[in-house]
Amino acid sequence: MTYVVTDACIRCKYMDCVEVCPVDCFYEGENMLVINPSECIDCGVCEPECPAEAILPDTESGLEQWLELNNNFSAQWPNVTRNAGQTPEDADAHKGEEGKFEKYFSPEPGKGD
Repeated sequence: MTYVVTDACIRCKYMDCVEVCPVDCFYEGENMLVINPSECIDCGVCEPECPAEAILPDTESGLEQWLELNNNFSAQWPNVTRNAGQTPEDADAHKGEEGKFEKYFSPEPGKGD
């Protein structure tokens, strides 16, 4: 088992999860985060820290596409280990919005640490 970041993170990217991760398995895209499934130790401390409720265990049904996306982009994006003020100013406006992947997903990398 591993945890995955879903489209609920897009345009929110609160970064609270990054601060508590004991193994630094988060990677930063331009407008969302992903988890490297090979590095995740399944501790679950990140899940309750996410204000957008974007982090879920991969044992929940229907998350196959998110596991693949997390795996692919964690190999391309830079590692991020702390919240250095990268949360978008309009994050709260996008919290809970539907269809964010189709509207806003960007494959571009973030800044990382």
